Amino acid sequence: MLLLIIFSLLAYLIGSLSSAVIVCRCAGLPDPRTLGSGNPGASNVLRIGGKGLAAIVLLCDVFKGWFPVILANYVGVPAGFLGWVALGAFLGHLFPIFFKFRGGKGVATALGGLFAVAWSAGVLMLLIWLLILFLFRYISLASIIAAVVSFFYVSYCLVFSVGAPILLMNVLLVIRHHANVRRLLKGVEVKLGKHTIC
Repeated sequence: MLLLIIFSLLAYLIGSLSSAVIVCRCAGLPDPRTLGSGNPGASNVLRIGGKGLAAIVLLCDVFKGWFPVILANYVGVPAGFLGWVALGAFLGHLFPIFFKFRGGKGVATALGGLFAVAWSAGVLMLLIWLLILFLFRYISLASIIAAVVSFFYVSYCLVFSVGAPILLMNVLLVIRHHANVRRLLKGVEVKLGKHTIC
């Protein structure tokens, strides 16, 4: 239990490294929380700094969800409890202690954590995200549906100790998209390629 607590806290600290803010600072760009959608994530960096910087942010966000779980597994945290480590990294991204607790929505970090906890769940989340994005062109809708599907997959195909933190992660992910949900319901959400707000 002590090992789980230590690695969950470590994961939170790693998750608190806001890739979007750090990359933009290194590139001499404004804080992404002050421009565009105000979200420190890859899609907002895409608007501010272009595809290259957005790709770096995306990979870093996925990595910081994946790495602490892999490390925890390597040192002996039981597989059934790795979901809590993934949740720690996700919470760090949402509420980063190093950046005044103003974080992003956590989709890429959640994906990285899922890949480390159960690679099949990560693949499923990624494929559902790509499919919904291709069909409807809404990043927010793709993220929400992919999160929900991955949770049910984890809950029914894996043990509950894994499903519980994944449920918390996905509930928070949907809550962080509350503005997008309202726009989707009103039919005013902007599609990918048209200055998407996400």
